[in-house]
Amino acid sequence: MDKDSRFYVGMDIGDRISETHVLDGEGELVEHSRVPTTKSALERKFSAMPASRVAIEVGTHSHWVSRSLSGMGHEVLVANARKLRLIHGNTRKSDHADAEYLARLARLDPQLLSPIRHRGAQAQADLALVRSRDSLVRARTLLINHARGLVKSSGQRLVKCSAECFATRAVANIPADLQLALRPILESVAHLTGQIRAHDRQIERVAKDRYPESERLRQVKGVGPVTSLAFVLTLEDPSRFPKSREVGAYLGLVPRRHQSGDMDPQMRISKTGDSHVRRLLVGSAQYILGPFGPDCDLRRWGLTLAERGGQNGRKRAVVAVARKLAVMLHRLWVTGEDYQPQKCPAQ
Repeated sequence: MDKDSRFYVGMDIGDRISETHVLDGEGELVEHSRVPTTKSALERKFSAMPASRVAIEVGTHSHWVSRSLSGMGHEVLVANARKLRLIHGNTRKSDHADAEYLARLARLDPQLLSPIRHRGAQAQADLALVRSRDSLVRARTLLINHARGLVKSSGQRLVKCSAECFATRAVANIPADLQLALRPILESVAHLTGQIRAHDRQIERVAKDRYPESERLRQVKGVGPVTSLAFVLTLEDPSRFPKSREVGAYLGLVPRRHQSGDMDPQMRISKTGDSHVRRLLVGSAQYILGPFGPDCDLRRWGLTLAERGGQNGRKRAVVAVARKLAVMLHRLWVTGEDYQPQKCPAQ
């Protein structure tokens, strides 16, 4: 049997300094060192090393680190941090120990790391546009809630309206003693609304020019440009999922399970995967089940589920519709079929 001549490297990536633990094919320590978390430092460290298997944990820096190391000829495994109880459950956890565990798991069996695959550089940049829009929306919501709360505490209320027209409609209802405090808030809300609209236009262009498949997903009423593009960019390659049903689990929309013997309790959804896409799908599900949702099989199914679901039936129905919507969008993407909202006639 040939001796394994490869190195196995565990790398615990820190914001400024990363720990590296290098093993040979026999599992013996070759080197343990610390390296600055910069492109130049990593290039100096790993370009001189023979092709090795490098294990890192998913995180802020894992996208560019994995691309850099792969470009140098190394096999890079990006470990799913949620699955590494061996590391996070360690009672004597340290960066040194984490790097060693990663190296030993990479040498023993890569599947123990539950490796994930990062999206490409272009997809990552385009997804940043969608997430930046989300941050702008959150900031605007925070300011609107702040304004409404201040006015309510003075015994009055601001007019009910959408976030898009809040800055123009609320200005006439601000009490005189709060003008100085809230005028800058309304100006900021107006500015953020303009920025959000600019992002919406840019998202439309990006979807049309680079991701035409997202247009097919928008056949489903309630799925707009932002949701369809975020879905496509997050999954990136639909062939990763042999069955469309697996997409619901990937996005954390299926219940956790803790079965033991005769005990199999009903649990909340796992909430694994991308929280942003999951939130967008839930928003689409709420629209589908809401007063303006179009009549379709998905809406009928969800409303039936809500009626028989008891006290929390509506919440469960929204999550179930979001899960079914994720499966449906993947199916439309893979097959290229046209969406048929009403396969079954109304009863």
